[in-house]
Amino acid sequence: MKKKINNLKLQKSKAHGYRFTVGRVLQLAVALVFLVFVGRFLYIGISKTVEGQNLSQRTKQLYLRNQVLKANRGTIYDRNGLVIAEDSHLYTVYAILDKSSINYKNQPEYVVNKEKTAQKLSTVLPLSDNQILKYLNPKHPAFQVQFGTAGSGLNKRQKEKIDAMKLPGIKFLETPSRLYPNGTFASHVVGLAQPEYSKKDGLPNIVGTMGLEAWFNKTLTGKDGHRESSVDASENQTPTKPQNYKSAVDGNNLYLTLDSQLQSLLEDCLSEAQAKYNPVSMTAIVEDMKTGKILAASQRPTFNPQTKKGLTKSFRNILIQDTYEPGSVFKILTLAAAVNSGNYHPNQYFNSGSVRVGGATIHDWLTSGWGSIPLSQAFPHSSNVGFVHIEQDMGAKTWRKYLNRFQIGQKTGVTLPGEQVGLLSFRGPTDQAVTSFGQGVNVNVMQMMQAFSSLGNNGQMVKPQFVDKITNENGKVIQNYQIKKVGAPVYSKQTRKVLIKNMERVLNKRIGTGYAYKMSDVSLGVKTGTAQIARPKGGGYLTGDSNYIFSVVGVTPTKNPRYCVYLTLKQPRRMSDPAEKILASIFKPVMRRVVIMSKSEDNDSTIVETPKLKGMTFSKAQAKAKSIGLSVEKIGDGDKIVAQGVSQGQKLSSGSKVLLLTKSKIKCPNMKNWTLEELHQFSDLTGIKLKIEGSGIVKTQSIKPDAILKSGQKIKIYLKE
Repeated sequence: MKKKINNLKLQKSKAHGYRFTVGRVLQLAVALVFLVFVGRFLYIGISKTVEGQNLSQRTKQLYLRNQVLKANRGTIYDRNGLVIAEDSHLYTVYAILDKSSINYKNQPEYVVNKEKTAQKLSTVLPLSDNQILKYLNPKHPAFQVQFGTAGSGLNKRQKEKIDAMKLPGIKFLETPSRLYPNGTFASHVVGLAQPEYSKKDGLPNIVGTMGLEAWFNKTLTGKDGHRESSVDASENQTPTKPQNYKSAVDGNNLYLTLDSQLQSLLEDCLSEAQAKYNPVSMTAIVEDMKTGKILAASQRPTFNPQTKKGLTKSFRNILIQDTYEPGSVFKILTLAAAVNSGNYHPNQYFNSGSVRVGGATIHDWLTSGWGSIPLSQAFPHSSNVGFVHIEQDMGAKTWRKYLNRFQIGQKTGVTLPGEQVGLLSFRGPTDQAVTSFGQGVNVNVMQMMQAFSSLGNNGQMVKPQFVDKITNENGKVIQNYQIKKVGAPVYSKQTRKVLIKNMERVLNKRIGTGYAYKMSDVSLGVKTGTAQIARPKGGGYLTGDSNYIFSVVGVTPTKNPRYCVYLTLKQPRRMSDPAEKILASIFKPVMRRVVIMSKSEDNDSTIVETPKLKGMTFSKAQAKAKSIGLSVEKIGDGDKIVAQGVSQGQKLSSGSKVLLLTKSKIKCPNMKNWTLEELHQFSDLTGIKLKIEGSGIVKTQSIKPDAILKSGQKIKIYLKE
């Protein structure tokens, strides 16, 4: 029994020993873990680093907010300070469908009533109720949906209309964009800027991709700023902590040489010719030859930079990226070279019609010719044969020297991307002879404008320019573009007089090719051109009455030439009128506007700025306009002005007329003696289409004055000089 008791005590003693040992081991383990944690905490407390990450910095970053302050792209203005391109924002509307989207006020952030939402959105978006409902009821569950292209590219006004509807679940994405308020307006010159997403911060930046927007991209692009601020746990900014702030610097602004009023007229004239005659292409340039400043420039085909309509079919800038054989307008250069080198013999006779040179026969445009005539008539008749004789009298070496002086075959360096230099074929007698009348030589439009500028400066060429000055965001001028002379004078003042005298004779009905351009009240000299078009393959030239590049260049005033208008017309596919009539429909109204503009510039007091007349009663608008030298004409029988034909801020010459639209039935006004500009005002205000023929001022109209006009109605207008 004792033995059993002792064994039991021994077992209890051993068990107690085990428990003690285990307890000690656990105590040591806990102590060791505690020491590890204490050591870790001490290490972290002292080093403030975990896995190479600074905890102080990470904690600080939790309460720091970094914000990129986007800079605005510089604005592009015309020469009078009217906006051509400026920064704006576009919006994409989307709808949240997931019913878990509830805001902190426990209100739904998803579309609650799809039928009502569709009905409301259809009043702003170009979609029907049913089309919008299809988007709002996708086949598969979706957190949110967009409305395709119809729901993107919305302007601020459209966004505000939708915001005012207070539709739950309707949200917007904001995208920076570029606003081109004039639509189709020197589109290939001004160019295009579009959003591109930055690899650095993922944010969209506006980048120039065409025209001046691309050439001056660095100048127009601003520098983004940033704001670094401290917040508390509730995301409220802490006033005691310092902020790191760097303001954004907006891009510089461009002031162009373009005149908005003249440019708008040019665009209208080109659009009318394009619609009626459907040419393959057209170009038009108006230049102040004294300075090289381009006052208006456009082409067809073209595009609307605001809507992008037409962009895919007219990406090339024809003014500098396409080269062509200029034809007979090039005879201005040939005559200048011959006269200045002493090799022009106006009283020398030649047999017109045809001539053999180097085994080839060269013909006049009138293949039968005009018989034996003096060289003085070669220019007004535009005789190719006569100019072959002039080139031969001058000699190829002298002629080539003058071609080099005119810098044919060299870039102008105009501030537009992609300029093509062209080429000059001058190997043998035939090649040399045909260059005298603009064949065998390829140029771009700006090279011709540079050459023509010599007419305004007694033989000294000046570089064409589109930019007048650059200002910073505060309006301070940081660069003025000065007149840039190109090379030495090509010819003398006396030679220039001979050239202008010959250009005046082109308007002579009996011997000239340019009578269609004659304007009785305008001092004018012109030269016409009809250039053959080389076949794309197989050599030779295209045949057919319309397979030419028709052109005209005109300068005014002849006593001291300053302004130049140069037009080209390539292959009119509906040639229902002669080429000279087509070109004259553009040339005459543009040249007339140039003359009016030149008179206004001679007397700055005659330039006025159009006031805001919209919203006024007609009597008040009339009084305000009269006080600054403008006249007005009311369209409609109402009293309150709802729209004005000339935008606020646009500069006009004193005595100009502004049409004012009122809300009422529109009666046909008496348009007799209206100008083309006034006709376009009327059409833009009312939406009434006009079919205009002739040039000058309104002589007759197809609808009698005071007749009620209906939507979609068309009025035929005949203009006469």
